[in-house]
Amino acid sequence: MRLKYNAPTILTYAFISALVMAFSLYLVPGLAPGWFMVPGKGDFSPSSLRNWVTLLTHAAGHASWTHLVGNFSIILLIGPMLEENYGSLALLAMIAITSLVTGILNVLLFPTSLMGASGVVFMMILLASFTNFTRGEIPLTFILVLVLYLGDQLLNSLNTSNISHFAHIAGGFCGSLFGFFISPKRSY
Repeated sequence: MRLKYNAPTILTYAFISALVMAFSLYLVPGLAPGWFMVPGKGDFSPSSLRNWVTLLTHAAGHASWTHLVGNFSIILLIGPMLEENYGSLALLAMIAITSLVTGILNVLLFPTSLMGASGVVFMMILLASFTNFTRGEIPLTFILVLVLYLGDQLLNSLNTSNISHFAHIAGGFCGSLFGFFISPKRSY
């Protein structure tokens, strides 16, 4: 038996995020908050290259190992199946679009900064509910996942915490749109 790099987009994303965490904690203090955290409303400077870069990179930065493991436990579980169904490049594009959408919305709407892959996690959760999607039908699994996951996020958004429930909701919205409008490269 041999090891197989079975999901290159997902595995590379996980390794990069782990390296960012390790470098930020042990070698380059401040790396994650400096280059992997989107500033909040009022703190974003259009003339700052760093601010523009973080609109995409925030999804690879995490506040702690617990934060990273929580996000990537789900990404590593769901991501390979999605990568097999949609293809590596399509999934990479979905991750990048979701990161940009959550980053831009955070800059426009919220005074707090944003860091982490939670929006990507929720994008994947909603997208996964379309695994056996047939055009012209709405999967019941999609409706149940939408109600359970996004309903929970809407309720939790009423509480004060360091969690960006809005990023979760925006990520889920992206996953829903991808599920409805992007066909898998292979069907089962």
